[in-house]
Parts: sequence; structure tokens; C-alpha cells
Amino acid sequence: MIYGGIDTERLQFNEQTLWTGAPREYQREGAYKYLQPIRQLIFDGKQKEAEALAEAHFMGRKSNEDTYETQKAAWYKTVSSVKAPAAANFNDGKWKSITLPTEKGWEIVPGFEGMDGAVWFRTTFTLPANWAGKNVVLSLGRIRDRDFTFVNGQQVGAVDGQDYRRYAVPAKLLHTGKNQIAIQVINYNDKGGLTSNPHQLAVYPEGYEPVDIKGGIISKDINDVAVNSNTGEIVKVVKLNGAWKYWIQNDNPPQFPRYNADYQPFADLYLQFAKQGTVSNYSRDLDISNATGHVSYSASGVKYTREYLASNPDQVMAVHLTADKPGKITFNASLKTLHQSVITKRIDAHTLALYFNVRGGALRGVSYLYADAKRGKLTVTNQGISITGADVATLYLTAATNFKTYKDVSGNPEALCQKAIKGIRTKTYAAVRSAHIADYQKYYNKFAINLGKGKNAELPTDERILKFNNTDDPSLVSLFMQYSRYLLISTSRPGSGAANLQGLWNDSLTPPWGSKFTTNINLEMNYWPAEMLNLSTCTQPLFNMVEDLVQTGKQTAKAHYNMPGWVLHHNTDLWRGTAPVNAADHGIWVTGAAWLSESLWEHYQFTQDKAFLQARAYPTMKSAAEFFVNFLVKDPKTGYLISAPSNSPEHGGLVAGPTMDHQIIRELFKNTVAAAQILGTDADFSKILQEKYSQIAPNTIGKYGQLQEWTVDKDDTTDKHRHVSHMWGVHPGTDITPADTELMKAAKKSMYYRGDEGTGWSLAWKINIWARMRDGNHAYKMLTMLLSPADAVPNHEKGGIYHNMFDAHPPFQIDGNFGGAAGIGEMLLQSQFGSLELLPALPSALPTGEVKGIRARGGFVLNMSWKNGALQQVEITSDAGKPCTVKYQGKEIKFDTQKGGTYKLNSELKKI
Repeated sequence: MIYGGIDTERLQFNEQTLWTGAPREYQREGAYKYLQPIRQLIFDGKQKEAEALAEAHFMGRKSNEDTYETQKAAWYKTVSSVKAPAAANFNDGKWKSITLPTEKGWEIVPGFEGMDGAVWFRTTFTLPANWAGKNVVLSLGRIRDRDFTFVNGQQVGAVDGQDYRRYAVPAKLLHTGKNQIAIQVINYNDKGGLTSNPHQLAVYPEGYEPVDIKGGIISKDINDVAVNSNTGEIVKVVKLNGAWKYWIQNDNPPQFPRYNADYQPFADLYLQFAKQGTVSNYSRDLDISNATGHVSYSASGVKYTREYLASNPDQVMAVHLTADKPGKITFNASLKTLHQSVITKRIDAHTLALYFNVRGGALRGVSYLYADAKRGKLTVTNQGISITGADVATLYLTAATNFKTYKDVSGNPEALCQKAIKGIRTKTYAAVRSAHIADYQKYYNKFAINLGKGKNAELPTDERILKFNNTDDPSLVSLFMQYSRYLLISTSRPGSGAANLQGLWNDSLTPPWGSKFTTNINLEMNYWPAEMLNLSTCTQPLFNMVEDLVQTGKQTAKAHYNMPGWVLHHNTDLWRGTAPVNAADHGIWVTGAAWLSESLWEHYQFTQDKAFLQARAYPTMKSAAEFFVNFLVKDPKTGYLISAPSNSPEHGGLVAGPTMDHQIIRELFKNTVAAAQILGTDADFSKILQEKYSQIAPNTIGKYGQLQEWTVDKDDTTDKHRHVSHMWGVHPGTDITPADTELMKAAKKSMYYRGDEGTGWSLAWKINIWARMRDGNHAYKMLTMLLSPADAVPNHEKGGIYHNMFDAHPPFQIDGNFGGAAGIGEMLLQSQFGSLELLPALPSALPTGEVKGIRARGGFVLNMSWKNGALQQVEITSDAGKPCTVKYQGKEIKFDTQKGGTYKLNSELKKI
């Protein structure tokens, strides 16, 4: 991540295998004994009782769960016994200052990064003279997790939990003038400190409520004044937000039990330059055509340029610094990290190393920084690298951990770093750069799209986003699509790990949602564009991950269900946990394995790689299907086979028969039968799948004409939930087809009820759904919402994109980039029903364009152009020599193809 500063450049870098945690078993042995009782409670309409039973006995194992309570009690006893800082006359003169509240937790404050533990805070407030003799309320908002609060040395409150604090302070503890507040906050895990908004930190008389009066309008939750509800008297509150003194008492609590591990940031490279004086012509860019970043500017008559790249062939990041006059490159380089147990050390005359351990985990990180300079002076110490008076300087950075597999952490990160640095010592920067670009472009150059330029195309990206409309800047759509491909190439390619919630770009020790792999849509969405947008090989890391999950998923299937096959619930991580996590009301979602199996089948569909189908896809699909053959249970009310217990992702709690489950399971059974037929195997098992398929509860239309989200008709037409899970059968599945007119009509009605607003990834999903519904203009409307600035309004974020085009959940989450790019592809080409449907959902906003290298199922690659909303011509290359059917606006052509053959059709689908 390139920050592009002038006097100080910060480069934040990551390595995909750096996570918290350690190899362990996630499944809870014997949990299957509670499966039938949970089912029965659900069938009896006792959802809350079912969730309580599941919470107690059916969830997966947490890390450190067996010893934590004992460790916590001993640690808590030690820290809670310290009360000296509560005294009114305590001398806090040497304490540091912090601005409170920290709404997103103290972890974002320098010095607190990733911290859990015990911290003292102190401040004073002045009691107005006319409040003398009155009791007051001390409002502190939300505190995480536990507090002991004192006023003038006397305790006035204590809460264990994340509730909002309003403590009554008796008049006898107060005096006119300054009064002292001291708070001890004990935080066990995750966000810590005072985490409400600034309006909730206040003191006001008892019997009053804080309000805001602006133009005669009174609104709650803002603490400018307080009003007496009986008399109407208004007083000005005493605000407490602002600078407080703090002391970190203890930052080493026992490791909190966790269902999943968190992806971790690695470190930062800082470059410190001399003050540059007046700077002009500053520019910062990312060239996604060759994956290089640049910063350039002029100062004191010298033009300075920095180029950045991350090379897959050489496994290094590089920074190349030049100036247009000799001897002008002077700077200091240092390595820093948010992790603890940090050492930096000089390795040799050109190399600095960084070492650290992940707190409480099994992994350690090592980074080597190698410097090369043309003329000038180069010095390496244990603290950093200094380059003075050079003409040109190049830094090479590499990083590694001791991770080898999800079961093995015996790796040697020092050896990996040494190997990478040794590999570039004898190479020129030009050679490293050339190899990097060639490697990257073999992926990137397989696809191109041109939707027209527009007058705003030359503006900086942040300005283009603020001003976006299809007339002035259609190429922003093209840029977004290609940027998403750039991100996928960068974060998932052969030899790397799979793309998680933030891809490679998490910068927090406590990232949103752990920056893990959320499998109830987010992980799968990351790979939606891979096949269609000609990045098929970028799926290899996902499939490697799936092979691990099959193994751990079999353990979970046995422990939790006493069934064969493999199962995956809604989250996983580096250590490949597959058990139910988080909470019973949403963590017991059983169709992750089936959905990921669909990703493997899609890879075969697009590539026609029969060897892949036989060796990798079919065994995975069959094993997932084996689980559901045993898991499906007869609904006592309808007689249909249903999925129970499960969840319609993160919505509606633990239930029997969510529609999404049935759509995914039907798709799995259908695809597994098709794969077995192609391979000429397992006829008896295919027969079982076909029989089960016909017995699964069908999609159902409810009382509002909607597609039901559950077997029970309980949809709420005012419900705007971000997940549209029952639309899975429209996209990415094929359970509901355009020929299913009544079901498609019901699905559309559900989409209208659910509404257009959403988080970034939800907007992206809706683009794909509306495209599958052949409503290009509605799909494009969703795209414009996805391309809207997420943070245009101060202190407010919404779904959309940030200034660098990262998707906003909010906060940043990469799936919206990938899902949005796939949605644009769905507007231009669909092939899920055995034919190539050209421009099936072309929006009127994109009347003219050209796409090259877009792929279709059946092993076809297309180049296609259109003008004024109409197809001009299409060129189809057959990679597999399969028969080809093409459709466009009611016209259809069928023809045989030869492997490697290319066929051109005009707007009438006539061969040319």
C-alpha cells in the first residue's frame, strides 16, 4: 500500500500466511448427539430453545477455551487490585494524552494498535456554581469491556459488558470548580476503551436529558444541552470529549477464546527524506496495465521519481528512486511493525532484517530489506539503512513466515528471505522490472474492454468517482472492471493463497470480521469474475484451499452430524476450520461445501478440462453430495426433504428449510450427476442423487407474490436485509431460469421489496441478479450505486467505493470489486444454459463498446463489438472443439467447432 508522502513515504506490506492462531482442531466431538434434539425443537416452533441448545453443545471449539477462564480470573485479580490512579490527588503528570472517545476502539490510536488489557484514563470537569448541591449524571457512552469509574476518588459505577454507562453521582462527592474523573477500563478482546460517539460523554444534572437545540428543533442523542422533562428548564451540559490522560497498566491478558483466526498486517517500510521545500507537479499513480506504481514531483529544480512493484517471479517488492540530476537521492529507510517481540538487525553491508512473533500464536514473521545505490554512500545499522548523495537507489523487500501447511508451522522464513534476496543481488532493476511485467501481463492482457472514453477520463480517479456519470465517463466502468482483475491477479495466482475479505491489503491487527474467508457468499464472490474475465488460473489457490477444507470438513461432518462426506459452515481461516462458528443464530449454515463445489464445476464448464474434473472437481463434489444425501431430512409438515438445522445467511435465525440451501443442494446434485456422466462413473450414486433431487422442497411463491426466503411464508415486505440469499437460484446458480416465468416474476418482486440500497458486496450481488433477470438498466443502476463515493459525506460511510476504488462494505472489503466486475460481464455475455447469449442485459447507458477475451462455458473465448445498442459482430474461438449455440435478440445459430478454430458472426448471426 503506497501512501506517497513527500518527506516521509510509508509502504505498508503484507504476506498471505501471517495469521493469528495455530494448527488445531475446530470440530466439537460428539456434537452430533444434539442434532436430532435441535431439529425437533425447530420443528416444534421453538427457535430460541433450539438456538440455546445449539449454542451450548453444537458450536465448534474455540482456541484456548479449556484454560481461558482460569487464566482470566488470575489476570483480572491482579489488574483490578490496582486502584491508586483513582485518587483525586494522584499525580498523572507523566501520563500521555489521548483524545476520547475512540469510536472505533483504541486499536486505531498510535501506541494502542491491536492492544487488549487494562488502561486507566483521567480527566477533570468544572461543576457550574449553580449546580452546587445537585446530583449529576456522568454519561460515558459505551465502554468495552469492563470499567471501574471514580469521581474525586470515590467509585460511582462499574459494569462488566458493553452496555452504555450513565452513572448517578451524589452531590456530596462533588464540589464547585474542578472535579476529577478516573476510569479503569479492562478489555479482554477486540475493540477496547470508550467507543461511543463524542456526544455521549457529558455531565448534566439528574432529572435532565441531553438534547440538541438548533433552530428550535430538539433532537436526542446530542449533548449540547439538557432539558428537564418536568419543568422544561434547559441547562448547558459539561462535555467530556477531548483530551484525557492515560496509562497502559497491563497489555498482556490471556488469549481470548476465538472461533477463527485473524489475517494480520506484516510491517511498514518508512523512507525519511530531507525537507523538500516547495513541491510542484506532484503525481501518484497505479498503472494497472503493468502493475507498477509511481510518485513523482519537483522540488528545488530537481524532478524526483519513485517506482514501486511487487514481483511474483522474484518474490520481492521493489522501490526504485531516481532524480534528473546526479547525487540527489538521500534518505533513511527503516522497518516497523505493529507486532510485539520485534527485533531489527543488520545482516550485511546492504541488508536490514526485521523479526517478530504474532502475539499468542504459532507464526513468526521475517522481512529482509536489501539496498543498492549508484554512487553515493550506503550505510546499514541495526536501526535502518542510510543512503546519501546517490544518483539512483533501489530497495528490495521480501517477507516470509514459518507457515507451511494448515497442519505444519515448521517453515524457515529466514531461509526464504535469504533465497529471495540472493536471487536479485546480481540482477539489474531493469531485469527485475521486465520479468515482473512479463509475468503479470500474461494474465492481464488476456482481456480488454472499451466502453468509450468521455471528457472526465483524464481527471484523477477520486474526482472521476465524485463526478461519475455514464455520459461524461463511461471508461470509469472499464477501469473498475480492469482494476478488479488487477486485484485478483495480485492477490490470487498459482503459488499464492486464496483471496480473503480484504485480499492482501488488511492494515489492522484487529481487522473487520477478522479479514478471514467468509463462505456464505464473500469468498465465492471473490472468484465470480475469474472464469468469465479470463483469469481462470487465478482460481488455483481457491481450489488448493478447498482440498484442505475437504479434509477438515470430513472431520466436522463426522463430529457434528455423524455423516460421511464434507461440510463447511460460514467462516474459515488459514487453519481450515469448518465447524459452526460465532453464534447459533447464524453460524450453523451448512452449505459452504456445496457452494464451493459449484466453483469447481464452473471451472470445468469454462475450461472443459476433463483431467481437472476427474482428479479435483468430481471427488470434491461427490463428497459434498454424500453429506447432503444423509443430511436432508423429511419435513414433518410437507413431506419434502429439507435442510435442517440451517440459516438463510445472517438473517432469520436457526431454521428448517431455508430456500438458499435447497437451491444450492439441488445445483450440487444436478452438477454431480452431470460430472459423473461425463466421466462415466458412479451410476448408482447418480440415481440416488436424482431421486433425492426430486424430493427436495421446491422454490415457493408467498402471499405477497414474492419468492419465499424460507419454507414458511414469513417474508416481510419492508425488510431491507443486505443478504438476498434466496436469489442464489437466479445468480450464481441456475435453479431459476428465464423459462420459469412465475418463479422469475416472484424473484423480481422479492428484489423490489428488498430494495436497491446495500453494502458494497450486496450492491455487487444485485448487479449480477438483475443482469440474470435480463434487466440491464436496473443492473446498471446498481452499478452506479456501487461506483458512488462511500465517504463523500464527512463522518459517514455507505456501500460504494473509496477514492482508490476499493469496495466499501463499509469498511473496505474486496468482494464488491470482484462481484461488480462479474456483474458487468453478465450484462455482456451469459452462457449458463448451454448457449452463448450475447448482450443479454446491455444497459442503454453503455450503447457502444468492444470486449476482447471474455470467456463462456463450453470452452469459448469471444471478441465482440456493439454500436448504438446493437451487436456489430462477434468472433468466437473454440478451445475445446465443442458444438456452439449462439443467441441474440431472438436469433439463434448452431454450429460445430474444431479445437482452436475461430468463427465470425455478424449482427444477424450469419457467419462472415
